[in-house]
Formats: sequence, structure tokens, C-alpha cells
Amino acid sequence: MKQPSQVVHLDALPSHLWHAAKHLGETVVAPLVLFYVLFTFTGLTGGLIAALVWGVGAVAVRLVLRLRVPLVLMLTTGVLVVRTVVGFATNSSFLYFLEPSLQNFLVAVLFLGSLLFERTLIAKLADDFCILPPSLIGNARVQRFFRRVSLLWALVFTINGFTTLWALAQATIGHFLLASTAGSFSLVAVAAVASIWWLRRELRGEGITLRFARAA
Repeated sequence: MKQPSQVVHLDALPSHLWHAAKHLGETVVAPLVLFYVLFTFTGLTGGLIAALVWGVGAVAVRLVLRLRVPLVLMLTTGVLVVRTVVGFATNSSFLYFLEPSLQNFLVAVLFLGSLLFERTLIAKLADDFCILPPSLIGNARVQRFFRRVSLLWALVFTINGFTTLWALAQATIGHFLLASTAGSFSLVAVAAVASIWWLRRELRGEGITLRFARAA
């Protein structure tokens, strides 16, 4: 069997998982928890303000400290601002959560639409969730992989859109948050594992092996 001609050493897998978990916690989990806690004790207005302050504050802190603002944080904060405006205008928690459910379909369209450009949306978002060296990102086979895996993630967000709409129509706000968060995270986790497996398979075809450990 032919041995791989190149081995690319990445950070240990726990480092990548922690890197992704920080972004998910900051952009998804924290606003949801704050909204639900304040919604429970103070009502809809308190929940809306708490989630919005968290999202805008996270962006503002980075700008003040002159740190890079992750693309996923910019996108989720923009969505959060629109959701808050809708929530205040309608005084409806149902419409507040309906909008992000529908936006799953918009994200799916964006993944597909980005195939028309040189660098896809999934390639840009990968910077926030996986620490890849520039030499690997610039690899032609990796670029082709990002284009193909965009189809997978478009399907993931389409499925997520339908399931969250169903949960929103069937459950209370508390149960909806629990079910939709657990379901979405599970689906995304499965897709992420499949994407990593797919990437490693593509690279092996070019004689490159990924190892999640620093070179000795």
C-alpha cells in the first residue's frame, strides 16, 4: 500500500472541539439561556433585551479590543437584532422564534448560492469552527471539498428548518427551546463528524493525512 507523501498535523481534537464549543456557546446557547431565564421571571420584554444585549455586547467588546469578529457571531447578532425588532413590534414570542426557524431555509439558500463564488460560505465559516493551516485551506482539493460539502450543509439547514417549525407549532416555549436546541445540535454534530470524515477521505486521495496532534 502506498504511504501518504505528506502528514498535516493539527491541534489535538479537544482543542478543535473547545474552539467550536466556545463559538456555539457564545452565539447560540448563551442568548437562548438568557432569553428563557428573563422570559420566565420578567416576561417577553426582559427576555428580548437580555438576548440582544448579550449579542451586541459580544460584538462591541471585540471591536473595542480590536479583535477579529467571527463571521458566525456577526450573522447571529444581525439575525438577533431583526428578531428583537419583530418581538417588540408584535409582542409575540411565537413570531420571535418563527423568524430564525424560517431563516434556516435562507441559510440553506446562501450555502447553495455561495457556490457561484470562488470561496464558499462554508469555507468562511470553517475558520470559526476549525483551526486549519492556510496551506491546507488553499489546497485545490480542499476547495473542491468545500463546494461539495456545501450541499450537505444546505440539506442540514433545510431539515433543521422543517423540524424547528414543527416543534414551534407543537410545544410550549420552554419545551420548544429544549427540543429545538437538542435536535439542532445533534444534527449539526452528526453533519460535522461526517464533514471531517469526508475531508480526511478527500485528502488521502491526494496523499495527505490529517493528524489531530502536534508534530513531535
